[in-house]
Amino acid sequence: MPKSQSSVTAKYQRALLKISGEALAGNESFGIDPAILTSLAKQIQNAQMAGAEIAIVVGGGNIWRGVTARAWGMDRAAGDYAGMLATMINAIALQDALEREGVVTRTQSAITVHAVAEPTIRRRAMRHLEKGRVVIFAAGTGNPYMTTDTAAALRALEIGAKVLLMAKNNVDGIYDTDPSKNPDARKFTHLSHREALDIRPQVMDATAFSLCLENNLPIIVFNIQTDSGIERVISGEPLGTLVSTND
Repeated sequence: MPKSQSSVTAKYQRALLKISGEALAGNESFGIDPAILTSLAKQIQNAQMAGAEIAIVVGGGNIWRGVTARAWGMDRAAGDYAGMLATMINAIALQDALEREGVVTRTQSAITVHAVAEPTIRRRAMRHLEKGRVVIFAAGTGNPYMTTDTAAALRALEIGAKVLLMAKNNVDGIYDTDPSKNPDARKFTHLSHREALDIRPQVMDATAFSLCLENNLPIIVFNIQTDSGIERVISGEPLGTLVSTND
């Protein structure tokens, strides 16, 4: 853990942060925005300084979209494996950005890529967190037909995270209807897991919501582009939408 002091104190001792590929692209339609990457690394460092143990699951939508590949006629499983490789690119880039900020980081992959990442091993990941290292989980669950949202919920439960942070690009919470289509859409500050499942928001898939419901894991959906958003959410500031069955 970095020795520097932070102006905030973590409410959540251990958190799983899900960063979508689109968030890494920023306002671009493809690739990685270096400024976004650096900002994320600084925010994660500050959240860690506040006392939180941070694990991360990265998506790959800024590089590869399985839905688009299926539209070409590509086999679903093949497209999903290509997407796993896209998450590896994002994980390596994020690891580099974090280590340039002085944050010791380990990347674990659900598929075998020994040259750049450790295999995903639950107890090893937990030990890294206990030693103050950030752990990045890449390649989703390692299985086709499973999204990185599901991987985020699964890894959060495996490592005993106290909260799942869903960092979205230009989405600041859960609404009753699509705010991009309905200017009168109402934003929720708090929902139960069951209510969130009934609404079926696009911010997270139903399998991931169900995993969190069954295990009573709180979820916070917030906008990654909010100033100091990660550290503010970690400190308990009410940003975005909280999904939890209990107060």
